[in-house]
Amino acid sequence: MRTLLLILFVAGTLVLRAQTPTDREQVYAAIEDYVDALYLVQPDRIKQSVHPNLTKKGFWRQPDKTTYEKEATMTFDQLFDLAGRWNAKGTLPKDAPRIIEVFDVLDQTATAKLTAHWGIDYFQLAKYDGKWLIVNIIWQAHPPKGS
Repeated sequence: MRTLLLILFVAGTLVLRAQTPTDREQVYAAIEDYVDALYLVQPDRIKQSVHPNLTKKGFWRQPDKTTYEKEATMTFDQLFDLAGRWNAKGTLPKDAPRIIEVFDVLDQTATAKLTAHWGIDYFQLAKYDGKWLIVNIIWQAHPPKGS
């Protein structure tokens, strides 16, 4: 009986190490830093949450169109610059969406989704020296109504 309890305790400890609430909270916080950097014009939050070798690709669509523009790419530096000017005039609606969903958190990698004013972003994150950073983003503008 003691052996069985010991095995269950060790197995439970290993499961908890794979995904601790702290890791999930840190992944959520990295996505929150990303969206708040843009919404609140705080580019330094990009430095806190995004890896310098970021790969960001996406598809923009004008609100009155049904077709998307050619794939757009963005580097870390371009994202940092964008965060410093995207909402500089403060025209973003106060109720702009910022829905963060953390899908999966392992010991070294994680995935998440953000629904924001501009569209939907999917993230891949990795843990570097104990800190979760966004390494890849694929995004698109909101789909046309009715699709």
